[in-house]
Amino acid sequence: MEARIQFRVDEETKHLAQMMAASEGRTLSDACRELTEQLAEEQKKKMLHDAWLSEQVAAAFSKLESNQASFISHQAANQRMAEHKARIYR
Repeated sequence: MEARIQFRVDEETKHLAQMMAASEGRTLSDACRELTEQLAEEQKKKMLHDAWLSEQVAAAFSKLESNQASFISHQAANQRMAEHKARIYR
C-alpha cells in the first residue's frame, strides 16, 4: 500500500528543486521519494541498534542478578583495554 505525502514550500524553492532534480535526470517526486526512503532506512537501522543495545543491557542485568557477573578493578579494565587496542593497531 502506498501513501501520499504533501508539504508546502514557496514557488522559488519548488522551481529550484525541480531544476536540480531535472539536471540529475529525475523528477522532484523521485527525489523526494528517494529522500524519504533514505530517512526510513536510517530509522530502521537506529531501531535495530536500539533493540540490540536493549538486549545487551538486559543480558548484563540478568547476569548480575544471577550472580554470574564478575567485576574487575578500574586499573585492570584499563590494562585490558590497552592490550585490546595494541592488538588492533598491530
